[in-house]
Amino acid sequence: MPAAKRPLSPHLQIYRPQITSVLSILHRVTGVGLGLGTLLLAWWLIAAAAGPGPFATAQAFVGSWLGRLLLFGFTGALFYHLFNGIRHLAWDAGYGFDLPSVTRSGWAAVIAAAAVTLAVWVLGYATMGLGE
Repeated sequence: MPAAKRPLSPHLQIYRPQITSVLSILHRVTGVGLGLGTLLLAWWLIAAAAGPGPFATAQAFVGSWLGRLLLFGFTGALFYHLFNGIRHLAWDAGYGFDLPSVTRSGWAAVIAAAAVTLAVWVLGYATMGLGE
């Protein structure tokens, strides 16, 4: 069949995103974000080993509003990827494939990731003086 005659997938103008597709895409995006965030972490660690000058530069960036925003995103990506990965492990074991379970576990992963991310940052600010 010629390329022009092939049927198309659901067109983006009429396709309504479902929780399964959105969370699948988010899982992939957070995986990429974790890889990029690991580069930031590696830079910070290498700078710490390189001496006070390089570490001060890295620390100044990580402590800036942009650095903290990136760290917050990294933390959120880490916890979402963790909880969604646990969800995938349950699927690998054969559990939770019916649509209501998929929806519940998807929302549970999102809510758990948001709650734990916020808890880590609130506790970090409260106990380590990160707001100073």
